[in-house]
Amino acid sequence: MNIRIVIVGGGAGGLELACKLGRKLGVEQVTLVDQQLFHIWKPSLHEVAAGTLDIHQEGLSYEMLAHDNRFNFCLGALTGLDLARKEIQVAPVLDEHGEELVPARSLPFDQLVLAVGSTANHFNVPGAAEHTLSLNRPADAEHFRLRMLKLLTAAELRKSAGVPGQVRVVIIGGGATGVELAAELREASVVHSRYGFRRLDPQRDVQITLIEGADRILAPLPEKVSQAATKLLKERHVAVETGCRVARITPAQVEDAGGRVFPADLVVWAAGIKAPEMLATLGLPTNRSGQLEVEPTLRVKGQSDIFALGDCAACPTASGGWVPPRAQAAHQQASHLYQTLMARAMGRPERTGAYVYRDHGSLVSVGTQTSVGNLMGNLFRSTWYVQGALARTMYVSLHLMHHQAVLGSLRTAVLAVARFLVKRATPLVKLH
Repeated sequence: MNIRIVIVGGGAGGLELACKLGRKLGVEQVTLVDQQLFHIWKPSLHEVAAGTLDIHQEGLSYEMLAHDNRFNFCLGALTGLDLARKEIQVAPVLDEHGEELVPARSLPFDQLVLAVGSTANHFNVPGAAEHTLSLNRPADAEHFRLRMLKLLTAAELRKSAGVPGQVRVVIIGGGATGVELAAELREASVVHSRYGFRRLDPQRDVQITLIEGADRILAPLPEKVSQAATKLLKERHVAVETGCRVARITPAQVEDAGGRVFPADLVVWAAGIKAPEMLATLGLPTNRSGQLEVEPTLRVKGQSDIFALGDCAACPTASGGWVPPRAQAAHQQASHLYQTLMARAMGRPERTGAYVYRDHGSLVSVGTQTSVGNLMGNLFRSTWYVQGALARTMYVSLHLMHHQAVLGSLRTAVLAVARFLVKRATPLVKLH
């Protein structure tokens, strides 16, 4: 059978699915739609934001991936869905002046997969949407990096004039993103002081505060992991404030419910995510968080030929809960849907059944030299705590697995990650 499979969203799950299907079915049958030109592994965005990873060296061109994996790439954002005609609408592509480069298009499909990820959930906190940055896309990370460099330059000039010069960064949300960004920024600040910002004291003049509403950071993970991460951050002179509920954000400070004030030149929102609001306009069932409601097979409820995976999908588990919005879930769901869609493409009966989420544990990077986390031991049904070089090696191996999935070759993936490691080992920060 010659079916047209359209995948919207080139994140971890959507891109892996497009690459696997493209290598088997070819460019005539598989199309990936994304509004970005290149792909960055999302767990690396905090490194791009800190300037320790060059977005243009690490990024993988969708056009290149499409050529190498034999799928078609369509640049643009999803704007609509015509269920009757089985078509999606893609927004026009504009240049930096707002002039149209590529017109709006309609793409027909036989099978549609929605993998559009998530956006920041500000929980209606006053000022959060206007005065904070989030790290959901490569463009967000690059925006943060440039803003940070301008603040560092201003602080350096103030110190040159003999007046105090500081940069105060407040990170709201003590989950993996917030913790990893705080650690990476501290490492970057030390390197910044050696390259171009010699008057800045990296510990005193770059002040980093991590705010978490729960009683500990990394609250979903075992307490031992949380304690280790807290210790590592404090050793790096990162202020960790737990049990702190943000009440309001202004251009100059963050205020909590208890009346405390945290002066801030740059505020990062990492306290929650939600599905893109666009999904509610498609005529498909969504939950209160805006996620698409899917069956355990990942098929959108009420639809026979539309699927969803990753953060944008509300997928039930056998225990009555919901699959968490994590990269490993998107990876597993992509593998599950690959089997389903290949069976349809080959005209074979579907045998994949319900998707079953398997939690393999979590790893959190706390700088370039160490990581902490817990691994779920399938053999003994136990949880193993890991830290230091071993955890860091495992963290990098996740990067390797993703590269292998999208590059199609273990050798190519190893070379790509090796280049990444060489760059990470070099004490340079991107300053331009």
